[in-house]
Amino acid sequence: MIPFEYVRATDVAGAVAAGAAPGAAYLAAGTNLLDLMKGGVARPTRLVDITRLPGLAAVERRDDGGLRIGALARNSDLAHDPAFAEAYPAVAEALLSGASAQLRNAATAAGNVMQRTRCAYFTDPGSACNKRRPGSGCDAIGGETRLHAILGWSEACIATHPSDFCVPLVALDAGVEIAGPAGIRLVPLESFHRLPGTTPERETVLEPGELITALVLPPEAAAFAGHSRYLKVRDRTSYAFAVVSAAAALRLEGGRIAEARLALGGVALKPWRSRDAEGLLAGRAPEAAAFREAADAALAGARPSGDNAFKIELSRRLAVRALTAAAGGTPARLPALPGSVLAPAPEAAHV
Repeated sequence: MIPFEYVRATDVAGAVAAGAAPGAAYLAAGTNLLDLMKGGVARPTRLVDITRLPGLAAVERRDDGGLRIGALARNSDLAHDPAFAEAYPAVAEALLSGASAQLRNAATAAGNVMQRTRCAYFTDPGSACNKRRPGSGCDAIGGETRLHAILGWSEACIATHPSDFCVPLVALDAGVEIAGPAGIRLVPLESFHRLPGTTPERETVLEPGELITALVLPPEAAAFAGHSRYLKVRDRTSYAFAVVSAAAALRLEGGRIAEARLALGGVALKPWRSRDAEGLLAGRAPEAAAFREAADAALAGARPSGDNAFKIELSRRLAVRALTAAAGGTPARLPALPGSVLAPAPEAAHV
């Protein structure tokens, strides 16, 4: 590990000033950053500790009916808040399907959004990785690609974004509140993460010194509470990142879909929302044929990045299953295995 400077910020302005220095990184729980530092993947020259910034752990209902989630709110506190889980059940289900209980007790909302890819070639300093060292190449291409991208990838990078939390947030039009040298700005989460293109080292739209201070859910997000699910396919039923995942939310009126939301995880370097699929569902009856058409639209541009063509059909089927589960209604209680396709059907989830 290289030597680094440690700075403990006492207010947002001070954190932004300290974080603007070349080589600086913000430290909250550190559940991802510290692992990367120990492995020699991340090498910041300055750590700016933001854990004691006042007010950043608060979860506040806004006057317009939206919700502001402070950057330092803990994943477990958020997921186990009854009012939050009732209003945004798919988000709670996604939070509880990620990591372990111990990590959820430490990890923060903003840290979840900022977590780095789990691509094995990125986390191995001995492998070529354009994300870690621009211009070095991508050893994942032609390597072990089972868990890699099927949407939005480029010849420079085929990694995926690992977050569960971000997938339903993107579906629900969440925004990212950012403080920086130029003041406060709000960016849609859907456009916060960048696709790799030719510059995979640029992972987000954050500029030097900018700090996430909150995530914001608009008032309309709670309208999907009655028909909202998050499902995740993983190699084991706990403590594993998604092979693929899907967040589906429906607003039903008169037995038809007035509005639909659909986002996929584990398929690209960002949570992948399909507005084409959502448009196809508007005005339709919530039935299998419509859901299959929507899933086809969501995966229309998919192509394997190696030995992972199976993920295209798997994603298609999971999208149908998530939409079907959402149409059946949000369970009154989360399943024993939240987010798992092995969990009981919604009508049995109360048992």
